[in-house]
Amino acid sequence: MLTRKQHELLRFIHERLREAGVPPSFDEMKDALDLKSKSGIHRLIMALEERGFIRRLPNRARALEVIKLPDASITPAARQRFNPSVVEGGLGRSPAPRVAEDEASRNVAIPVMGRIAAGVPITALQNRSHTISLPPDLLGSGEHYALEVQGDSMIEAGILDGDTVVIRKQDTANTGEIVVALIDDEEATLKRLRKRGTSIALEAANPAYETRVLGPDRVKIQGKLISLVRRY
Repeated sequence: MLTRKQHELLRFIHERLREAGVPPSFDEMKDALDLKSKSGIHRLIMALEERGFIRRLPNRARALEVIKLPDASITPAARQRFNPSVVEGGLGRSPAPRVAEDEASRNVAIPVMGRIAAGVPITALQNRSHTISLPPDLLGSGEHYALEVQGDSMIEAGILDGDTVVIRKQDTANTGEIVVALIDDEEATLKRLRKRGTSIALEAANPAYETRVLGPDRVKIQGKLISLVRRY
């Protein structure tokens, strides 16, 4: 899954290669994406290369090759060929719907407590907005709540803008775990926890964002990430 800027850059490179036979310059890419510096383009190219969408050819200036395009570029005709298997309801057809109903009856209702920033921290957790239903296997022991992710700072950890993260309530966590952190009792953010001596580092999973290093008195752990829900 690509961010909007990554997708825009990939499409721009692909179209320029198709039209002119040569990739655009860094200045052309910067202007096309309305970025202020070429360092932003460099980070986007590195991200696309790491995800296998482009390849930089050695010993050649401005040498970029598009290896693949994201699924969003599939043509409508190709989409029509996708025929998923569907279990239909109705009496006398199959016991499968009853099995699904039995499984649903065992699900646990998890309150969604608003949005959490995977980017620049936003205001502290809001009040409960609605609930989602999850199987117990995704939860484990303890008390849980869910948050809707806003931002792209955790994309390299597989957490995308619009995802819903399931959090186990706890006020401690081990270094390297992804946590909900409350900063100065005002801002909540989703980051990877790193303990550096007496300081706490809140680390993004996106090179475009800086790690924040704070004193332990400024950070309160509100819970640990245990699961993720994504809707397509």
